[in-house]
Amino acid sequence: MTTTSAPSVVMLPSRVFLAGSVVVAAAILLLGRSYPPSPSLLAAEILATILGLFLFGSFRYQIHKNALTYGMAMVIVATFVGIWWPTSPLREAWATQGFAVLPPFVARHFLTWHGLDELIHVDTMLFILGLTLFVSVIAQTRLLESISFSLLRRNRGKLLPTVIAVTAVVAFASGILDGVSMIGLTIRTLVLIMFMANAPRRSVLYSVMVCTVVTTVCGMWLAYGEPPNLIMKANLKAPTGESYLTDAFFLRYCLPGAFVAYLVIALNLRRRFAGAHIDLQAMDVLDAHAENVRFLQALRHGKVLTPVELLEDHEVEIGEALSERVQDRIQHGETLGAALVREGVPTETRRRLLGEFTSEELAEQLDRHYMAAVAGDAAESHACERQASETLRSIAPQQARAQKMGIAGLVVFVVLLVGHALDHRLPLFVASFAGFFVCLLGIVRLPKMKALALHEAREEYAEYYFLFPLFLSITLLTRAGFFDQLQELLHQGIAQAGRGHIAFAQMLACTFLSAILDNNVVADFGSRALLGLDLSTLHLFSMAQIAGYALGGCWTHIGSAQSVVAFAFIRRDIQDDYTPVQWIKEMTPVILQTLALLTVILYLESFFLRG
Repeated sequence: MTTTSAPSVVMLPSRVFLAGSVVVAAAILLLGRSYPPSPSLLAAEILATILGLFLFGSFRYQIHKNALTYGMAMVIVATFVGIWWPTSPLREAWATQGFAVLPPFVARHFLTWHGLDELIHVDTMLFILGLTLFVSVIAQTRLLESISFSLLRRNRGKLLPTVIAVTAVVAFASGILDGVSMIGLTIRTLVLIMFMANAPRRSVLYSVMVCTVVTTVCGMWLAYGEPPNLIMKANLKAPTGESYLTDAFFLRYCLPGAFVAYLVIALNLRRRFAGAHIDLQAMDVLDAHAENVRFLQALRHGKVLTPVELLEDHEVEIGEALSERVQDRIQHGETLGAALVREGVPTETRRRLLGEFTSEELAEQLDRHYMAAVAGDAAESHACERQASETLRSIAPQQARAQKMGIAGLVVFVVLLVGHALDHRLPLFVASFAGFFVCLLGIVRLPKMKALALHEAREEYAEYYFLFPLFLSITLLTRAGFFDQLQELLHQGIAQAGRGHIAFAQMLACTFLSAILDNNVVADFGSRALLGLDLSTLHLFSMAQIAGYALGGCWTHIGSAQSVVAFAFIRRDIQDDYTPVQWIKEMTPVILQTLALLTVILYLESFFLRG
């Protein structure tokens, strides 16, 4: 690992920003009595909020995104009240009834399912919450690792077909499950395989970035794996309450784009990993039982660590220089135990680290195995390795039971998704929570593992908190009539340039905006202008926007939650001086190749639509 320090980040005080927002909101309410604000001010405030997320989240001086969005939401609500109140029916009722008008008003807009869904997409946000819980529990069963290493053995250690198959499984799953939950698990699995293959650092970095495309662009084939797709589905509803973006729409319009995106990934993987091979006979005991080791980590310690994360946690105890030398060996294909022995880490420290990485009863066996292996004593090394393998295999039945419940939960989840597709009166969130509760039965008696799953889900869902005030703000902007103007501009553009060119322009615009902003916000904003179009045109433009959100979400390190996770992993575990510019440079060829193919599909769809 390099020793170059990353630029320091200065967090500006959130309380000061929130206090300032309160003052500004109060001033707008007071001035609004005499000088009612215009909808343009409301739009400018929302634009400032969205740009603020980019500016104060990307450079040295930063504001926590929750403080930014919740503070600005107070200002935006105050502005909306100033616009809405003078002509509001509530004002007339207030004049005659006073406070008696408030309870039914509050109940209708804030205490009913319909009201909350209009304001903050409550069904979508609850679905995402259930999905994070659901996938976090499945992750603890190490189902993806079991599939990955089974494929590696079936392919006799060949790296390319294994990586192709793993990414294909993840691409498929990302259309159904939460891509944000999937990416962390996928990254750790692929990086472990890359280290075992002694792949160059550039290839390891590329495998992490590939995970972003696979879980974002390739996952757009259904609505349920990507929050921007769910947001569009929620916004584009018919008067009957049913969304115009049905599952049939995603399969018809988005599946081809997801497929060609995966072809781009597969071709790029072939160019990088063709001929690479892992010697299964020489594989270390911990690598050979990687899925069991990770299950054991969660079971015994309530955390799942890579060797690099373990060393970073104990850097003070080991010493910074020594820790970095050990990490460098691991990143060049050596095992944790062998690297510790070769760098002369004291026996007591080695065994403590190995015990934390697996379990205390395995620590001595593993340490003896690595000492013998480094010393060239094959007989002693193999004897200790066999004992460790038997211990690791002993947890396989318990792990298999947990995985069976995970698969059962997945079946329940899919069945209820189909039920929602057939009858939209069944809330979407029921599917994810039902899947979660079934999966939870597999680990409910494993307290540390259960606590880890809930903790990871809570940490992941916290990344979505900033969306609530943004959804509210954009709903208020809709009520103020702003999107009526955008719809009129869209109709004029179609009349002058044609649907194909306008759809392409939307894809480019959504790609660019999603690269510099969060693609969830862009989806909520962009999709509202599509209402009022005929169904075929609405479907064409929706496909264009969805492709743009997915592409832009991968292009930069802040475009989507998946990019944020992947970039943080690279900085923490692979290269601590990795920069956003390097990310963009590596990602741009894949984005441009995928964009070219998606453009062809888009114009073909436009041509058939015209016909």
